[in-house]
Amino acid sequence: MSERTIGEALVNLLEAYGVDTIFGIPGVHNIEMYRALPRSKIKHILPRHEQGAGFMADGYARASGRPGVCFTISGPGLTNILTPLGQAWSDSSPVFVISTALDVKDSAQGRGRLHEMRNQLAAAESVTSHAMRAYTAQDVQDAVARAFSHFASQRPRPCYLEIPIDILSQPAGPQWPAQTLPQSPRATETEIAMAVALLKKSRRPFIILGGGAMGCAEAAIKIAEAIGAPILTTTAGKGTVPQDHGQVWGYCLGLPEVQNALQQSDLILGVGTELSETDFWNGSYRLTAPMIRIDLDVHALARPHCAVLPLLADACDALSRISEHLTGVKATPQKGPPYTDDPLRAQLSRILHVIRMALPSETIVTSDMTQIAYAANEIFPVYQPRTWLHPVGFGTLGFALPAAIGAKIAVQETPVVAMAGDYGLQYTINELATAVELQLPIPILLWNNNALGQIRDNMVQAGIQPTAVTLRNPDFSALARAYGAQTEQPQSLIALDRAIRIALQAKGPTLIEMTPHMRHG
Repeated sequence: MSERTIGEALVNLLEAYGVDTIFGIPGVHNIEMYRALPRSKIKHILPRHEQGAGFMADGYARASGRPGVCFTISGPGLTNILTPLGQAWSDSSPVFVISTALDVKDSAQGRGRLHEMRNQLAAAESVTSHAMRAYTAQDVQDAVARAFSHFASQRPRPCYLEIPIDILSQPAGPQWPAQTLPQSPRATETEIAMAVALLKKSRRPFIILGGGAMGCAEAAIKIAEAIGAPILTTTAGKGTVPQDHGQVWGYCLGLPEVQNALQQSDLILGVGTELSETDFWNGSYRLTAPMIRIDLDVHALARPHCAVLPLLADACDALSRISEHLTGVKATPQKGPPYTDDPLRAQLSRILHVIRMALPSETIVTSDMTQIAYAANEIFPVYQPRTWLHPVGFGTLGFALPAAIGAKIAVQETPVVAMAGDYGLQYTINELATAVELQLPIPILLWNNNALGQIRDNMVQAGIQPTAVTLRNPDFSALARAYGAQTEQPQSLIALDRAIRIALQAKGPTLIEMTPHMRHG
């Protein structure tokens, strides 16, 4: 072909915006998007399912802070990736899905075309910040610019672009430049002065850091030390500040004692968090203490907890400028929260301690919705930002393994570990093939209690006879070996420690099956 197509120009444009990896599955409808990839510097990763592609892009984005990009096809390709988009939406992860759509002449006409949907754009619109459809070469350029501008300056929720098949093959025309991206909004000097005045007057302050406060540790700690404020994090905010600092309580917002302490505070500084039900695990809980809220999302500033001073601003910039005015102020930090362990929590605590000691401090852990991860949200210490990746708001199963693959591709030399339960792992266990193919040394810590353990316990607590919560699992080790992965079945905590350390040095993934029957010694 003498003139490049829109599909070719799209790949060149993504490269110009700094994209180095695309997660995608080629199909008959999107092959034009693949024409330029062999000539591009972009690495293409082939998952085994579009759900895996979406979670990989999410893991890539969370670990690196850069947008994770996916190529998919119309119809089932999109519906398969909607679940990862929902997770990225709830957890503010910059994922960009580019899909094909039916030819313009056939769109939603009910002619029985392959992959036909009544309204594909509307489906994507429900879990993205910007869902866009292109009809011309200029539309494609504008949509890509809009997505990357959004990621650079706003709450980084996912974006979606669909391009009809017949548009992809049209001539692109010249000049597809990447646009200069905007910066996040900055607080005014008056707003900074008001925040400083409120913080200086406070006597029982708290600081709550969410995922939007990543990269702000130095300023946040300086403010905390100056005013004597404990630092709490949301689950998404784990790692924003090192958990071994004396004033960092970590994630403990679900504890009644902490919720009561927050209500008795005279000022709360909430940064980069919507303070939602999945932060407090109490849908009716409302903070009544005066609050300073810093966020990029204007809607989060208005709900559900009111602020005496809402700042629509970049978190790190605002905290840095506030901290400059608090030098020399001294105060005594408050004591940390109490923890009460039931037998299961005590057992998981011992296992998590072994895991923590076996991992380098910079290790990235991707986790699933499983009992061991729920405990880890509170008691597993992390020391660096972007090292605890958990599917918080949407709460889907199947996140851990593909997210670990995406994270490992993003950070390369940094260790990455996946933590999943026996049921959730089976949602995306086919991505073991991807990890084996790429020779990624990812230890997969499988908590196998042969049950939907948390749901079973919830049923018992609610007085419901446990139903459909026990299952017949596969032989996980045999299944992992069939994919080409290595396996370990440690019978003791000492053996678990050794298995993790060996797996970190392997030439591919290792499934490490942990059970409630492991010996303590």
